[in-house]
Amino acid sequence: MRRMRSLRSVLTAAVTAVASLGLAVVTTAPAQAATPLPDRVFAPYFEAWTGESPAALSAQSGAKHLTMAFLQTATKGSCTAYWNGDVGLPIAPSSFGADIATIQSRGGDVIPSFGGYTADTTGTEIADSCTDVNQIAAVYEKVITTYDLTRLDMDIEVDSLDNSAGITRRNKAIKLVQDRAAANGRQIQISYTLPTTTRGLAASGLAVLKNAVANGARVDVVNLMTFDYYDNAAHDMAADTKTAAQGLYDQLAKLYPTKTPAQLWGMIGITEMIGVDDFGPAETFTLANARTVYDWAVGKGINTLSFWALQRDNGGCPGGAAADHCSGIQQDTWDFSRIFAPFTSGTATPTDDFSVTTTPASATVTAGASTSTTVKTAVTAGTAQTVDLSVSGLPAGVTATFSPASVTAGGSATLTLNTTAATVSGTHAIVVYGSGPSAGHSAVFSLTVTGGATQCTAPPWVSSAIYTGGQQVSHRGHTWKAKWWTTAEEPGTTGEWGVWQDLGPC
Repeated sequence: MRRMRSLRSVLTAAVTAVASLGLAVVTTAPAQAATPLPDRVFAPYFEAWTGESPAALSAQSGAKHLTMAFLQTATKGSCTAYWNGDVGLPIAPSSFGADIATIQSRGGDVIPSFGGYTADTTGTEIADSCTDVNQIAAVYEKVITTYDLTRLDMDIEVDSLDNSAGITRRNKAIKLVQDRAAANGRQIQISYTLPTTTRGLAASGLAVLKNAVANGARVDVVNLMTFDYYDNAAHDMAADTKTAAQGLYDQLAKLYPTKTPAQLWGMIGITEMIGVDDFGPAETFTLANARTVYDWAVGKGINTLSFWALQRDNGGCPGGAAADHCSGIQQDTWDFSRIFAPFTSGTATPTDDFSVTTTPASATVTAGASTSTTVKTAVTAGTAQTVDLSVSGLPAGVTATFSPASVTAGGSATLTLNTTAATVSGTHAIVVYGSGPSAGHSAVFSLTVTGGATQCTAPPWVSSAIYTGGQQVSHRGHTWKAKWWTTAEEPGTTGEWGVWQDLGPC
């Protein structure tokens, strides 16, 4: 899977200092540091470059665990990792620390993922970039101790699959981290996310695991990317998931001959690409496929169920191609999350639960005007609890107020949405979220704005200009955001995994 890079390079002696500490610092970590992930876990990917809150989307979608994509160096040759290779997002509490702590307080957790398509094709995957095994191990340890985590993921594909030196360094570093953790009474899980054929790992992916065995690195989960086959064949994506996993099972049985069938299935993870994948409509993972895969995954006892990506779990672009922000198929927001969420073992129906609805569920206003809707809650199980109300997805120029901001389940509140003349015309999906002590639920309110801004506010794209990550331009009626440094690359022509992120019409 994919993502971004930055041009700036920062390499400090602090990495070496961290390496000398090992994992001794875990003795001061909170209690949840020793709590492993559930035996079965649903952990969809969260695109960490969008500026959205992982804690908010976790709550809205019902996905208690997230795989955070991605960690990589800013430039090839560096030994310092950042979120998305962005030097403004270091491995520090200031970068997602509060969100991760919130997710953990709700009984969930995150799995940081190193690598991804962009890092693996630009030499900025940490073990490809850094030639010092101790410094690579120090980076892994810094992520673990900074965010108080129990699993790291290695997303290894394309060029990184052929970098034998990087593969060896990575597995040696994993071995160091696992040994240091064990010496301090802590277990660190490692998952490898690898591309697959419909019959199991290709030789290059299998070689990564063989190298791990040779270097004594324990691999807890092998997570197959069951999409982007690019074989020009007809595909039943659910059936292909099953045959790919069976092929992996057979491969793991040879690598780990002392493991039982249950243990082997318990090493397997599956990541789907919901809706249309990069190849196109011929490789479309449907809601029906999701239900089939869910039942199969529970029956087989696999470890991890995931998809790419949480921000795509909506029907905002039906009939479209693969995109960062929507699935390309007709669906309601969070449909795939709702199907997969019960996969997490230990998930139980809350004793005290409630529902959230909006009446009306949609409204049309002229830019500059206001509208309101009644947010209704109802007790669906147990006794009434306090429900705190919030919203997400507000477009620029729109503000929201609740009266009151919290209710006792069974009560109602008024949500008022105020627009300005600068609000962009169009239909905006606003998520209304209710958070209780033991559960959270959401409803979507559709706000259509007329007579608003029709001109793009971002400056027009100029082919000769140089753009850096985060800068926005307008081009052909859409607003685009640069994911990394670029020049002379036209927005709309670089594809989903390219430099320009489509923020929608303006």
